[in-house]
Amino acid sequence: MTTTADDWTVPAAADDPWTHDTVETNGVRLHVVTAGPEDGDLVVLLHGFPEFWYAWRHQIPALAEAGYRVVAPDMRGYNRSEKPAGVGAYHIDELVSDVVGLVHAFDRESAHVVGHDWGGLVAWQTAIDRPGVVDRLAVLNAPHPTKYERTLRSNPAQLGKSWYVGFFQLPELPEWVLGAREFEAIERMLGEGTVRDGAFSETDLERYKEAFAQPGARTAALNYYRALARRNAKLTLTQGGVGDLPVRAPTLLVWGEQDAALDVSLTEGLQEWVPDIQVERLPDASHWVQFDAPERVTELLLEHLA
Repeated sequence: MTTTADDWTVPAAADDPWTHDTVETNGVRLHVVTAGPEDGDLVVLLHGFPEFWYAWRHQIPALAEAGYRVVAPDMRGYNRSEKPAGVGAYHIDELVSDVVGLVHAFDRESAHVVGHDWGGLVAWQTAIDRPGVVDRLAVLNAPHPTKYERTLRSNPAQLGKSWYVGFFQLPELPEWVLGAREFEAIERMLGEGTVRDGAFSETDLERYKEAFAQPGARTAALNYYRALARRNAKLTLTQGGVGDLPVRAPTLLVWGEQDAALDVSLTEGLQEWVPDIQVERLPDASHWVQFDAPERVTELLLEHLA
């Protein structure tokens, strides 16, 4: 693990409650932000699309102050992390292996894993595929994969909300749309997609756009969707779908009910696969739940991890 003096989009300041490192894991170099005592229980925070480690800026200081060793990576392809070429490099198995390698890089066999959006999907899959690595699981506005698949097949409203997943399968056009007019789509997605006025400041939006403007970042982020669609199509053809995917870890699911892309019905009936689950729905929060309700999300995380 090495510290560099590179520009991390959000420049380090003397009073920042975190530090910037680079970690080698699963054959890629990931930029990570770390905070808290080195001997504290490890908490890995996984961001979503189209974000970077900064998605957890409200939670990192509180978790560190509570005594946790916090690690928030730029996931592969994002911001200052390495961006391997090809759709296959973003297969969910590779993303899970990144998390496992990250835990081992900090000399741990297991950790608490927290994820939002795409980070939540990776967190779910890590708990499913590598249960020994996940002590406690917390997911924010990301559906359990079996529940999502079944809902897509039975709920036309959710199918309609998922239109963008099909659009993202197209070559080149989505990259152009996301970058057009100085990344106007990112500003609209984040700035206009929240419930709380000013949830994302102008400075926040500029940092997100700058992170997404890194060479290769748009294609890498879209390849997450492309790789998952290809993998799920193959599973559908060969075994009828993703199947029943149990999660053993004690799980917290936090859900902003004003999510424009994910129906609140995705939070129901999860005990079939996740017997030890607590679901907290926040009526006045959007998909960007940790920005709309930062104090409540932090409180729920601290309660669950404790």
